[in-house]
Amino acid sequence: MKVMVMLRSIVVFILFLSLSSCQNENDKILMKDVGEQWKKNDVQTLDFKIDDAQNQKNMMIVVRNNNDYPYSNLRLIASLEQNKKKISTDTLNFVLAKPNGEWIGTGFGDTKEITFQYKLNYKFPQNGNYSVKVVQAMRNNSLKGIEDIGIKIQNLKP
Repeated sequence: MKVMVMLRSIVVFILFLSLSSCQNENDKILMKDVGEQWKKNDVQTLDFKIDDAQNQKNMMIVVRNNNDYPYSNLRLIASLEQNKKKISTDTLNFVLAKPNGEWIGTGFGDTKEITFQYKLNYKFPQNGNYSVKVVQAMRNNSLKGIEDIGIKIQNLKP
């Protein structure tokens, strides 16, 4: 009986450690609601502050879409700025669905969320205020089915 209790305690402790190590509490996730339709010229701005530029970070784009989205991919133009000065501009193409039409993201119901790599092992030039500005680059002037767009800034261990 004591062995079972001890074994159960060990399993719970290992589970707790693995779950607590999945998300760094210093990670930042910023989301922006794009409305019912994302117009081609609507810039989604995600502002954040970097206080530890000496440490490298991963930046990811987070997309929430629903069943109204008519395509299997999403093309974006993302610009990284510091104090309104452009540092870089990237054209991105993300796959949201498998060839059979099944959404790749996770979530319950109609809304799915998926995270894509944007800049890995990125070292910000200096501490300060930054923005990621995102516009949709699909052929439609008005895009249905994209609910939210966001950025996740993940601290890497030094």
